[in-house]
Amino acid sequence: MTHRILIVTAVAAEADSVARGLPFGGPGSGELPLPGGFRLRRHADTLPLPGGAPRGPEPRAVVDVLVGGVGPAAAAVATATALAAAALAAAALAAASRADTLRATPYDLVVSAGIAGGFQPLAPLGSVVVSDTIVAADLGAQTPDAYLAVEELGFGRSTHPVPARLTERISRALGEGVQRHTVAPVLTVSTVTGTAERATELANRHPGAAAEAMEGFGVAEAAAAYGVPVVEIRAVSNAVGPRDRGAWRIGQAMDSLRYTFQLLSNTLFVEPAP
Repeated sequence: MTHRILIVTAVAAEADSVARGLPFGGPGSGELPLPGGFRLRRHADTLPLPGGAPRGPEPRAVVDVLVGGVGPAAAAVATATALAAAALAAAALAAASRADTLRATPYDLVVSAGIAGGFQPLAPLGSVVVSDTIVAADLGAQTPDAYLAVEELGFGRSTHPVPARLTERISRALGEGVQRHTVAPVLTVSTVTGTAERATELANRHPGAAAEAMEGFGVAEAAAAYGVPVVEIRAVSNAVGPRDRGAWRIGQAMDSLRYTFQLLSNTLFVEPAP
């Protein structure tokens, strides 16, 4: 059985780091065009089995890496486009072979990945945050008394819980690879935090949150529409708070991102998602 994973990043540099961590390759790898000008980088596990035995006609895993753009709206559009294209392709194959398929999309898992700001001291620079919840941090209304999340207004949702079995498996794989990490909520914002006051406000509003990024909730909304499990994985490049570019460690975060996906591609990506 082939397991199929869609990884969505904001920019090409993040996608490059993810791809460098994947030990997959072979003739099946390449770029696939999507509607809207998006392109998937496909990585198929065609490596031989231990002992040199051939893998067989079907790879254990196919991982598609997508550069979706910056911000929740762009990420949602890109993710939904990829999921819809996969669903149409699967339906066409099923019709050609007269097979019956009830799956909305052939993907088993969607991952929002990249670098992020980390709330200190929960998420040190260079460490990784694995979401147990993906949160739209400012999707709601500000009132004279308090902030009201969109749920309190009766207009939908601002959180996507991640299956506990999924975060446990990711955490176990990272722990076995001695990758520093935290399992905690990851916040999605449209404006990156640049002051200590804003950092404190977000930390108080979302206790336990460990990272802030700009795409996770958009990816999660699209994945939920297709009934696919979703998780956000972020390598910490800077502290949430005043913008001190001299203290950023983007290279270190990119290295952590690469190593994280190296660990996951050898374990999580070749087994069924929960």
